[in-house]
Amino acid sequence: MIPLPLARIAEITSGALTGMADPRAVVRGPVVIDSRAAVPGSLFVAFKGERADGHDFAAQAVEAGAVAVLAERPVEVPAVIVGDTQAALAALATAVCAELPDSTVIGVTGSAGKTTTKDLLARLTSRIGPTIAPAGSFNNEIGHPLTVLKADETTRYQVLELSARNVGHIAHLARIAPPKIGVVLNVGTAHIGVFGGKEAIARAKGELVEALPADGVAVLNADDPLVAAMAERTSARVTWYGRAATATVRAEDVTVDDRGRASFTLRTPSGAAPVSLRLYGEHAVENALAAAAAAYELGLPVTTIAEELSEAEPRSRWRMEVTDRADGVTVINDAYNANPDSMRAAFGALDALAGTRRRFAVIASLKELGEESDALNEGVGRLAGSAGLTGLFVVGEDAGPILAGARTAGAVPDGLRDAAAGTETVSPAEPPDTAAPPGGPRTVVTHVPDVAAAVAALEAVLKPGDVLLVKGPRVAGLERVAEALLGGDGR
Repeated sequence: MIPLPLARIAEITSGALTGMADPRAVVRGPVVIDSRAAVPGSLFVAFKGERADGHDFAAQAVEAGAVAVLAERPVEVPAVIVGDTQAALAALATAVCAELPDSTVIGVTGSAGKTTTKDLLARLTSRIGPTIAPAGSFNNEIGHPLTVLKADETTRYQVLELSARNVGHIAHLARIAPPKIGVVLNVGTAHIGVFGGKEAIARAKGELVEALPADGVAVLNADDPLVAAMAERTSARVTWYGRAATATVRAEDVTVDDRGRASFTLRTPSGAAPVSLRLYGEHAVENALAAAAAAYELGLPVTTIAEELSEAEPRSRWRMEVTDRADGVTVINDAYNANPDSMRAAFGALDALAGTRRRFAVIASLKELGEESDALNEGVGRLAGSAGLTGLFVVGEDAGPILAGARTAGAVPDGLRDAAAGTETVSPAEPPDTAAPPGGPRTVVTHVPDVAAAVAALEAVLKPGDVLLVKGPRVAGLERVAEALLGGDGR
């Protein structure tokens, strides 16, 4: 963060200094919302959450070195009192970004793949200048300004991830840090219940390209019709990426190895270079192309882009993390979040990685799907039931639609653990010794109430050489399944 005296912070946020705050005291960063992260020179922002009130930890933050607290009520330590800490945080980030005209803001949005693309692009921009990017998925009304506030006079690039829970959210985030380059990945079904339809999702995602200046660049997916249509909504120059022959930056001759990692030829107007990704799943090709297209617009040579993409490892947790246990069991932890589109991508990666090995999956009902929830979750069940699984474990009380879809696809229930679903009891099925090819042994689907039950059930059936996919919505906490099976406590 650029150094700011408390008097200036109070001016920016329309706040009042209290608690013997020295208006000349300088905040040098970082700006934090966890008192345990406070260090000398920092600013602690007190948010009142569902489980804890940051105001109660103001003293601890100051004791740890925070210059002051940005708060909504007096806290008996040096503070800037504001009416709304979230609005004040946004105002502070907006002001800091405005004072860094030499820093190029690159926004990334889409229904799936934002974090992976952001991580790849930040790696690429780091080759040509100091770069900041959010940790994990800091992409909402709080995480976004916190990331912007990491920038200082040395920052050349800000690679920012923008998410939307409704129409208007991306426009708000773009006002905090006006983008020069906007990357739109796809329009899928994530949060479709909140938006009401894919057209509304497209309207929200397109707010990023609408925020671009005339001398900016919109980097659009040529393979997604709803994204391609956004070209009409921006005054910026448009460049295309994808697999289509008309894409400016495209992938040719895509192949996938026996670990599910893709290789391709990266084709640009100035030449081509080979890329061999270390990321898992063929869907990573689209993320790599989006990052490559933005980096190409910044002037990186195609050979440099290809080298960096080929060396990139996953940076963010619980996104296609592939781990081989000592006994040969492979665990794919893709449990950070899920929607119907990412479910299809994950099962595609499982298919490529598993080959002829026995394959299992543990999933949970998808959320925020609105009136289409049952139908879309049934679709997930059909997908899983036809994926050649030896065993499918569905976690949670709302598993009915997924179970129904899996059975429609031919899966058979495990009668010992599936009574809660209200189905007929059948003889418990012992998973077959080989993966089920088309027309072969059917998937055994088991309904388990919680994560602990899922872990116990999996420990009973997994054998050396098996492959397990863990995938579900964030609220399901399925990452604890993967962690427990990999030697953690799963809590």
